Amino acid sequence: MSASFPYLIASVCFILALQGLSSPTHARRGNLVGAAGMLIAVVGTLLYAHILTFLWIGIGLMIGSAIGAAMSIWIPMTKMPERIALSHCFGGLAAALVGVSEYHHRLGQGTLDQFTMGALGLEVFLGFLTFTGSLMAFGKLQGIISGAPLTYKGQNATNITMFFAALVLLVLLVLDPSRGFLFYLMGALGLAVGVLAVLPIGGADMPVVISLLNSYAGLASAATGFALGNYVLIIAGALDGTSGFLLSMKMSKAMNRSFANVLFGAFGAQPDTSAGGGGPAANYNLATVEDAVGVLTAAQTVIVVPGYGMAVSQAQHAVRELAQSLEANGATVKYAIHPVAGRMPGHMNVLLAEANVPYDQLYDLDDINDEFARTDVALVVGANDVVNPAAKTNPGSPIYGMPVFNVDQCHAVIVLKRSVATGFAGIENDLFVQPNTMMVLGDAKKTLREFIAGVKEEAA
Repeated sequence: MSASFPYLIASVCFILALQGLSSPTHARRGNLVGAAGMLIAVVGTLLYAHILTFLWIGIGLMIGSAIGAAMSIWIPMTKMPERIALSHCFGGLAAALVGVSEYHHRLGQGTLDQFTMGALGLEVFLGFLTFTGSLMAFGKLQGIISGAPLTYKGQNATNITMFFAALVLLVLLVLDPSRGFLFYLMGALGLAVGVLAVLPIGGADMPVVISLLNSYAGLASAATGFALGNYVLIIAGALDGTSGFLLSMKMSKAMNRSFANVLFGAFGAQPDTSAGGGGPAANYNLATVEDAVGVLTAAQTVIVVPGYGMAVSQAQHAVRELAQSLEANGATVKYAIHPVAGRMPGHMNVLLAEANVPYDQLYDLDDINDEFARTDVALVVGANDVVNPAAKTNPGSPIYGMPVFNVDQCHAVIVLKRSVATGFAGIENDLFVQPNTMMVLGDAKKTLREFIAGVKEEAA
């Protein structure tokens, strides 16, 4: 008896999981179906694979379960992008190490044919690339590495040369798999390309990077499946690789950028930090909580624009409570969700869903952008780059051409920010110096609580 039947069930679960995740109403069910499929795949492998001893598998299972449980319990939703980057990192490293082990094993037994060598080569190269690339993405998301593009002269040519050099090494290995030095050199190139490919990508494009790294991890898994003759790895890796690639393309389109522009657009250029605004705190209309409450209580239409600052302060529940208070006062409240708000696709949707915000109040950029001009108040909670008018008006801005919300067209704009620091793209925001904008500095959660108390007091 083989593992074919459990693998078939697991593969069906993975497909159904993707289908479920395509809709917010079915996302939770899709996630559970995918987890069940993975459990079936693991159990099927342990039952039917030729395993000599379960000792190291048991040790790895306990260590991995402990790490996974700790990450799930203690990492907050606000840090979910960083957690996903680390998951991609571990997945890529696992695929690469399996490839290295399988190369040695098959080479020693003399069973390394050309097809298997090609699969192992792709597995190791993409695995190591995903490993270091995900580490760089984690560093940028965590603030350990600057979110601004880190470039040097000739970086584009260097990266392309290294990538094609790895492909040449792969061809040479397919022709003669015994060339161990070339195998390790190709792995080293994967490590280097992962670092140098992510460093020049700016923070505003990081959601696309996360999607692309997800695709690389999937392709590495699929190559592992071909090398090991494991059908469920082939299917799961192909699903992961294609879905991640399609999501990357969709995110690029949402940002009005070509895919090549996201990957290579920053080469040789440093961001113009003077593009937009007049410098930190220049001409900012700093306001008090009382000023903002007066504007909010008089508003009949309000659009909330959440950003990463909302995630950092964990203010999603306070946002929902404020919206309820405004609705009780007769106002209509909507939420504008930008495709790249936060640090990963759907970041704001997840946080607002956690706060039980009705999904029919959430609107994509294309569906709500025309409404800002006839809206009384736009409440910007921790968003920065996605509301920067420089993306529409300043060709010298690093985010020029990226679709942003027409918040500047609102009758009044209230911006909640912890400080006057720049956003993730590292540039000043023209919105903050407009005469119809008032800025209330401080922790967003605390400020929103004061807003709620003020609105209720005004309504009493």
